[in-house]
Amino acid sequence: MAVPQLNAPLCASPPVPTVGIRHVDLPHNERFVVVGNHLAQHDRLSLTAIGLAVHIQSLRTGTRISVKKLAERFPEGEDRIADALNELERYGYLRRTRVRLPSGQLITTTESFNNPPAMRVRAPGQPVPVPRREAPPPSVEPPVPDPVAGPEPVPLRQQDGPRPRPTTEHPRPTPPRPVPAALLADLRRHDPRLLLSERDIGRLAPAVDAWLERGVAPDAVRRTLTAALPAGKLHRPAGLLRYRLTELLPPPLPAAPPSAPRPDPFQTCDACDLAFRAPEPGLCSACATAAVLMAS
Repeated sequence: MAVPQLNAPLCASPPVPTVGIRHVDLPHNERFVVVGNHLAQHDRLSLTAIGLAVHIQSLRTGTRISVKKLAERFPEGEDRIADALNELERYGYLRRTRVRLPSGQLITTTESFNNPPAMRVRAPGQPVPVPRREAPPPSVEPPVPDPVAGPEPVPLRQQDGPRPRPTTEHPRPTPPRPVPAALLADLRRHDPRLLLSERDIGRLAPAVDAWLERGVAPDAVRRTLTAALPAGKLHRPAGLLRYRLTELLPPPLPAAPPSAPRPDPFQTCDACDLAFRAPEPGLCSACATAAVLMAS
């Protein structure tokens, strides 16, 4: 009979679990987008803004996005999506520009920047980033933007010591556009109950901008927002205004029909004083025919 050794362990110790997250990485061969850590680990963007930036960067060129379309796609709602878009625009990941078409219509173009730190440190003479070409570009292309402001680039890891903490600037919030902001701030002159905060004005300004892009005069927008208000105290004036701006948004103006050609003005015949239409003064058709016969 075998005698167990006295110095043998009675049982094997369990494996020590890994502390923190453990990554299980597999390569992507299709349908993927490259995202930098300057966005994924941004220390000032909200989680909603970071996720929305990743979604926008994964879209094909020419895809139309707006607060309303994104709210239909995601459950966050228009307010949180509008705030996230403002954050991305503030830190250089997004740029929205108003462009006038040859027909006179105003549209808003959106540009997505996947690497604002690299654009900030781009030396003069380097080639300008080329936009994606997965889909046909939109009908109106704004000029290539200058390098936008964004977070400072994260220094590379040093082998001889710990990585220094990145230093980031504190950019100022981007103010809303002058005309929509002034229109919303002026509503309290017409009704003191429509007193809005700066945050409410920043959220409602894109909706007012949509009305102006469709050819509605600022006075007409103001009348729509202030007419037939309910009696008593307004507990959420911003919500009421947002509902009217969204539900009462008029359709775009149709293209103007081509104008009919104007007829030639009346002229007086130099020979018989008969009135006839012609581009310039001279002889009527009968007198012109008689003059040709006499000359021949």
